[in-house]
Amino acid sequence: MSRWAGTPAIRGNSEAVRMALLTCSTVGISFVWGVEQTYCTAYLLSLGLTKSKTSLVWIAGPLSGLIVQPIVGAIADESKSKWGRRRPYIIVGALLSAFFILVLGFTREIVDCFVSNEESARSITIWLAVLSIYCVDFTINAVMSAARSLVVDTLPIEKQQTGSAWGGRMSAVGHGIAYVTGAIDLPATFGTFFGNTQFKQLTLAAAVGIIATCFLTSWAVTEKVLLDTREDTEKEGVSILKAVRQVWETLHNMPPRIRAICHANFWAWLGWFPFLFYSTTWIGETYFRYDAPEEAQASKDRLGDIGRVGSEAFIWYSIITFAASWLLPFVIRSPDEEGYTKRPPQSIKAIVEALNKHKPDLLTAWTLAHATFAATMIWAPFAHSYRFARLLVCLCSLPWTIAIWAPPAFLGVEVNKLSGAADPSSRHHNGNDIELGGLLSPIEKDSAAPRKAGESSGSGELSGRYMGILNIYTTIPQFMGTIISTVVFSILEPGKSPELAHHAHPDEQHGTDGPNAIAVCLFIGALGAVMAVFQTRKLRYL
Repeated sequence: MSRWAGTPAIRGNSEAVRMALLTCSTVGISFVWGVEQTYCTAYLLSLGLTKSKTSLVWIAGPLSGLIVQPIVGAIADESKSKWGRRRPYIIVGALLSAFFILVLGFTREIVDCFVSNEESARSITIWLAVLSIYCVDFTINAVMSAARSLVVDTLPIEKQQTGSAWGGRMSAVGHGIAYVTGAIDLPATFGTFFGNTQFKQLTLAAAVGIIATCFLTSWAVTEKVLLDTREDTEKEGVSILKAVRQVWETLHNMPPRIRAICHANFWAWLGWFPFLFYSTTWIGETYFRYDAPEEAQASKDRLGDIGRVGSEAFIWYSIITFAASWLLPFVIRSPDEEGYTKRPPQSIKAIVEALNKHKPDLLTAWTLAHATFAATMIWAPFAHSYRFARLLVCLCSLPWTIAIWAPPAFLGVEVNKLSGAADPSSRHHNGNDIELGGLLSPIEKDSAAPRKAGESSGSGELSGRYMGILNIYTTIPQFMGTIISTVVFSILEPGKSPELAHHAHPDEQHGTDGPNAIAVCLFIGALGAVMAVFQTRKLRYL
């Protein structure tokens, strides 16, 4: 039987500060994702790839999530590092992510240092850019896996929704920073010392951001340490094959509620995948096809222009997402509220209790989020103006807030129940609200006290494994979305982009008279969200 040393703790003198530090790494992760999702599709199109080939490149995201997150989670679950089970993976993954995103931003310059032939350089640049995207996705998924599990490991069961909500807030902050910086003409503002294009300077900022935020979280959080015992020493060390076997066994023996959460997440992501990876390019294309003035059409940095137009639309999206991530937790009931109900002060008790009667639960909110997304994206093929396309994107901000909040919140509660966490209702006494207690105490408190497995509430011993499995149900629909988008692009827009591939002969470029292929993919994604509505409703009866 394994033993534990120390008590999970987070620096900070208030719950808000501690939650912000615990989830700070999400800012850097989301910044990297925001830059990739905003610019990389347009960047690949500018290199001369067709949309169908570009969609195949984006198989990197689901492939890395399918492989990396479950395996890293399972291996980290059994890590006996003195630094904890999660933080080493966060730090190493952040450093590698920063390196590869810089390679992506400066791909042309790197290739030009070694290849002088223009045609060969163009081909190698494409291959290096694609390889860099794969490496960024693989390393950032390792960081995501460890960061999510760190939240589950550190917080007690009644704070899982709070931790998940803070993760959503920090995600909104990271995406917001990416969109705001993407909307600014960085070379004109800061000069060309950090790069002579918008994309180069953004990748540099993303590299700095992922390192800074991940180091801050790792500094602020102290994990309990899994100790070696005689039984552990005699066991075979953790291997990738063993981790795969553990994930496979867990996948086939999931509790019904966890399985239902995963199924709902599966259908939801069939819709979110094309939205996240193609919508900024869709907005940019819509602008240049229907609304752009002549001087914009003559721009020499069309990649930067399309990225800025898309980023401007997503600034409003991120503002709404950020505001919702703060406000919604106050008006939506926690999934474990039956066992844990805060007792308000007597002076406002009547008001709070009256409001609580009308608060929707998180399951209802998640169901409505699917329905709202479906009702919005079904109009994407009919968007023939930049303003209408921007409106549709902004309407998806509330559904996205709940989409990144609900699954880990529900899963965190279920995993902590499996780990033998104490009944949250037992944490109340004398009618007072209980803070996070020992788990969020100052970092010095009980730092060396050994614990047996299962003693600590909210230990989430299998959190890495189950978070990895949740990610499997996030990545499989992305594979399906990739196949669907490849087929749609091949049929509707088989040539190179007329907006971005300026070096291509006009005969190689696709026409713009028919429906926008990305809009059709968004429409198909809306149908997946409809299925998610029915899958989410099943949770209520389990």
